[in-house]
Amino acid sequence: MKDKIFKSILFIASCLILVLTAGVIYALVTQSISAFSSFGLFNFISSSEWDSVNNNFGALPFITGTLITALLALFFCIPFSLSIALFNGEYFKQTKIATIVSSIVDLLAGIPSIVFGLWGFYVLRPILIDMGVSAQGFGVLLASIVLAIMIIPYASSLSTEFISMVPNELKEAAYSLGATKMEVIKTVSLPVSLSGIFAAYILALGRALGETMAVTMLIGNTNNIPTHLSDTGNTMASIIANQFGEADGLKLSSLMAIGLLLFLITATINFIAKYILKLVNK
Repeated sequence: MKDKIFKSILFIASCLILVLTAGVIYALVTQSISAFSSFGLFNFISSSEWDSVNNNFGALPFITGTLITALLALFFCIPFSLSIALFNGEYFKQTKIATIVSSIVDLLAGIPSIVFGLWGFYVLRPILIDMGVSAQGFGVLLASIVLAIMIIPYASSLSTEFISMVPNELKEAAYSLGATKMEVIKTVSLPVSLSGIFAAYILALGRALGETMAVTMLIGNTNNIPTHLSDTGNTMASIIANQFGEADGLKLSSLMAIGLLLFLITATINFIAKYILKLVNK
């Protein structure tokens, strides 16, 4: 009897998750219809105009800003996260120092994004100003650096797991042939765990795409397409955060359409990552 009750609770909880997801999608789609009907899907995505006075809205600057900051953050993230993964998963595996490093990385993952935004504003921004990157420090570069720091814990933790899962028999065979530690990593550990590491970075990219508060505080919030690292801009999440409270009518529908596009992009990236993980675990 208890098993049936427990099974029913699990079934209801699973169905509730499906209903909530369907509700989110339904709300985004229904609220976006007005924008897509007025501008057309292709024109809305490809237009760079955002004019609240004349009710002309396009999502291209925000899609571009989102992709640039997220990809640049991933580029900055890879060397550090991979180094941490090799440190914890290979060189100091199951040692006290690896436990300390893992705890610090986990602590970074738990810090609220608003704290990262404040740190970037008061610490990194003056450094970029002193370096002459931009007059006020705001821009794509500043937002990308902070985003990179935010996604390092996600990428490094998963990468460490996959590197640790490499069979010891393969490593011992390489050592028996006279391979050094570096050669074992290059020829055994990384090739065997490569697909899993790739999936980890895809998940980290999905995390970067949806970041809101830190990016909103640091990117400069201008509705233009960035052409240089020092340029200011907006992301899909930041434009919604900045203008949702005062929006109505067609502008509100356009913001909801941007939210729907962001949802679809993030869902697609997460689906790809989970598919790769599924192949790895076979």
